Amino acid sequence: MSVTRVLLDILIVLAAAKVASEIAERAGIPAVVGEIVAGVLIGPSAIGLVRGDDVLRVLGEIGVILLLLDVGLEMDLGQLAAVGRAALSVATIGVIVPMAAGGGLALALGLGGKEALFVGAALTATSVGITARVFGDLRALATVEARTVLGAAVADDVMGLVILTVVTRLVSQGSISAGSVVSIVVVAIGFLVVASVVGIRVAPWVFTHISRLSRSPGTLVALSLAFTLGLAELANLAKLAPIVGAFVAGLALSRSELAPRIRRELMPVGHLFVPVFFLQIGIDAQIREFTRLHVLGIAGALFVVAVLGKIVAAVGMIGAPGDRLLVGLAMIPRGEVGLIFATLGLTEGIIGRDVYASLLLVVLVTTLITPTLLKVRLRTQRRRAAAVARPSRDEPPGGWLQLVSAGRGRTIDLVDEPSDDAALTVGLDAALAVADGAAPGERLVTWLTTLRAEGPSDESDPAIVTAIPASARAAVGSLLARADARTWRFLLVTGLLDRALPEVAETMRRRQADPFESDPTRTLSWPRLAQINERVRRAGDGPADQLLVDRADQVRVAALVLDANDLNPRVDQAVPLARKVAGRLGLSPDDAAELEALVGAAELLPAAARRLDGLDEEPVLQVATHLRSRERALLAGILAATSPHVDPSGIEIGTGRLNQLLTLIDAVLARPELSGAGSTDLTDQRRQAASRLIPDAARRIAITPLSFVLSQTAPDLARQASLADPPLRRGEVRAAVSPVGDGTWRLDAAVRDDVGLLAKQLAVLREQRCEVLDVATVVWPDRQSLSTFRLRAASRPSGDRLGDEIAAAIATRITPLALPGADVTFDNASSPWHTICTARADDDGLVLLALAKAVALCDVNVVAARVVGTDAGPAQVLELATRRGAPVPPETQSRILVVLASGEPPSLRRRKVGGSPLIRS
Repeated sequence: MSVTRVLLDILIVLAAAKVASEIAERAGIPAVVGEIVAGVLIGPSAIGLVRGDDVLRVLGEIGVILLLLDVGLEMDLGQLAAVGRAALSVATIGVIVPMAAGGGLALALGLGGKEALFVGAALTATSVGITARVFGDLRALATVEARTVLGAAVADDVMGLVILTVVTRLVSQGSISAGSVVSIVVVAIGFLVVASVVGIRVAPWVFTHISRLSRSPGTLVALSLAFTLGLAELANLAKLAPIVGAFVAGLALSRSELAPRIRRELMPVGHLFVPVFFLQIGIDAQIREFTRLHVLGIAGALFVVAVLGKIVAAVGMIGAPGDRLLVGLAMIPRGEVGLIFATLGLTEGIIGRDVYASLLLVVLVTTLITPTLLKVRLRTQRRRAAAVARPSRDEPPGGWLQLVSAGRGRTIDLVDEPSDDAALTVGLDAALAVADGAAPGERLVTWLTTLRAEGPSDESDPAIVTAIPASARAAVGSLLARADARTWRFLLVTGLLDRALPEVAETMRRRQADPFESDPTRTLSWPRLAQINERVRRAGDGPADQLLVDRADQVRVAALVLDANDLNPRVDQAVPLARKVAGRLGLSPDDAAELEALVGAAELLPAAARRLDGLDEEPVLQVATHLRSRERALLAGILAATSPHVDPSGIEIGTGRLNQLLTLIDAVLARPELSGAGSTDLTDQRRQAASRLIPDAARRIAITPLSFVLSQTAPDLARQASLADPPLRRGEVRAAVSPVGDGTWRLDAAVRDDVGLLAKQLAVLREQRCEVLDVATVVWPDRQSLSTFRLRAASRPSGDRLGDEIAAAIATRITPLALPGADVTFDNASSPWHTICTARADDDGLVLLALAKAVALCDVNVVAARVVGTDAGPAQVLELATRRGAPVPPETQSRILVVLASGEPPSLRRRKVGGSPLIRS
């Protein structure tokens, strides 16, 4: 097979897997079912896009090995040992009953003795891969049932594969000695014991030293995978399935402190390869063979035995905790092990094509139905648990929880089950003990799984935000200060995070499920929160550190919200998320508003620092006025310094422009007039000063938009406001020119607002050979407009002449100006009120005019514009807003770029916004 064919097959399989899993998730079906069905559709028995070649099988085997490695890493060996007796009993019954019943049924159906013996052996298998994937998708790996099933499935595979080896030799050789049977069993069990003991004792020590000595970022994950593949090969040599070796490798590595990092770094690889295995099951299915009545009859009979034999196996749980039916259902899928049995029987000539097709159909159907059955059973179980209210009871003298020494460590467990009203508080207190190094006890984990259907995550109306109990809020604050990756995993898998902060829990799940997460080490960590905690720990005696310590809880919550927004772009924006989290924590209206303001400011500051003109007076004044207080600016600056973003030049904003911006903002906010009597902020102070200069203009000055007030001095503001009174009719212009400096002039032009007014004014100034250095515009509620330009001209322009030219231009139609080579970007984050547009082009003089025309045709206003010098040459920086004063939405930004590139007006269907034509004459 050619390389291009292999690559095409991989492309088709990966694309089909992701499309199928997305469709399945949206339909409420486990993803594994969608992947198997997709395999059937693209396989030879349906569309025929791919064939089951060796390359895909190898990729699928790597995928299932990674899946079992991940399951092993998720398992706590102590918790697995706690269900060891029940798991072994379930596995033993789950092997004996299907084998005896399947063999007897095969004889009754007229099959020969050898075929009947092999069929019975084939029905003993349980797919640990399928079971693990389903429990993982349903976030139920922490349940006692999941641990029982996984332990039983591993034991089942060991016993099943020993039986397979014995039966194959017996059928092919006619007999087998007792010594051969004993040797097979001894080798298999010996591998499990030796690999587990040696791996658990040696692997953590080895990998800790590898991590300390390695310099390459990929060394740890590469050697972890090599270790897993090595144990998988040793398992194969011991006549066991390679996946058993991968599971043992996971158990060994789970004892290392590096387990979370190994799991997170391997997760993206698993997202690519694991679905290939499940698609391969569907690809191997031969649908045509399933249509024959003889095959369907055998398959139907064997299916009944296959299902009932595993459900009966749950009898082995007598005396053990857990839902027996759930365990029985989870043992049903035959999956990869069943395929191994059937394929080996066919290749060895033990069974015929009809029996092989029947076994294959049983494997396929049991694999397909199990995820849905488990999902239904788990939901039913959780609803019933939630419906049974735990009566109020007195707390035990020593509390609901107790720490118990267990070997070298400690275990946190329940003394008694709390009532419903104390459940979340007790659960979060247990999480605090986990954060301090304790392991969760059996009774605690079992009890927590019954709580998952309760709490805020089950609200039917997403607009309703229910606060967690007041008694639990202190624990949330402590967890934000102390939780590590292990604690976050405990909170997530037990459902505690869903009950306390469901929006944060959803973020974590999406991060874990995202194969394109750029930094998988962050899956169970919160980088910005970690930086805040580190700064609080090393806080000194300075005012900034003391303020941070005093308001540490609030800053930690803000950091968590910002992390959730940074690490998952599909969640809501940070401020709406902060509003929801504030509701969960039951914050007062003032505290909730301050949290939202702090989060918004922390998002604003890095973007504002990246602006080309971000350190100029007007942008600094805008941000300072928005922040309002030095304390908020200081805390927002600390949060902003944890931002992962960098500015366009590659300079880390936390050490460069951000610090400069914060220094300038602090200088503005430290001015005495900001806190003086009768002046609440800089805008009030500036309005009052302008009104004193020209009292007749006070009314108009009072309603001048804040952004324009910040861009003007008090004398300029007074002169401009007076120019707009009395109000002008359409076509009337009042223009005044005043000197600014050597060769520069100020033009103030008052006129009744009109569509595309600025573009028409700029066209007049270009014709009059006036170079525009900056411009600011204002429109008052009575539709009076004023544009103030700073111009460069050889001689003083005539105000009367410019006024007449502008009046004549108002009656003209706007014609777009193409500027295809322009470099234009938009930014909605770096200004509190506007969209910042940055533009460069070969013809500097045309950039502002072309942009003004394009935005006018798209029903957008230019609020201000200025030329900023950069290393790459001058750039125009424009502040844009919609007619309603809001930032420009992305779709409108795209239309502006199209008009600018093509020189053509927007399409007719887009020429009306809010019923007003965009082009007027």
